[in-house]
Amino acid sequence: MKKDKNMEEIYDLTENHINDIHNLYKNEWWTNKRTLEETGQCVRGSQICIGLIENNSLIGFVRVITDYTFKALIFDLIVNSDYRNKGLGKKLLNLVKNHEKLKNITHFELYCLPELKSFYEQLGFSNENGGIELLRCNNASKMI
Repeated sequence: MKKDKNMEEIYDLTENHINDIHNLYKNEWWTNKRTLEETGQCVRGSQICIGLIENNSLIGFVRVITDYTFKALIFDLIVNSDYRNKGLGKKLLNLVKNHEKLKNITHFELYCLPELKSFYEQLGFSNENGGIELLRCNNASKMI
């Protein structure tokens, strides 16, 4: 755990932190249908998770799935609505990009909505990727 004034960076999340993350998820259209069990599974299934804590409350979170060589896919960058526009999203991304275990990564990648593109571009992300497109296939077993 690293301390920065009143805010702490955490890299080992407890079940209480997972509950806090789930509470953050419940407030966003893109994550509000996730169950607590699914939240725990995705956090535990990610190689790197970073949280920001202030006054014993988790106020920001990001997770990464990676092969530690070529790709680090960034997921679920989320900041409590009361703490937005204070640079915490940028802080979380910088913590990912400067993480010791990710220093040899070739590419950091993420999905984003069009309205967030300028935010990510100012942090070095681009959609210039040689024409690569996102393709998706629904899991038939999840559609029952």
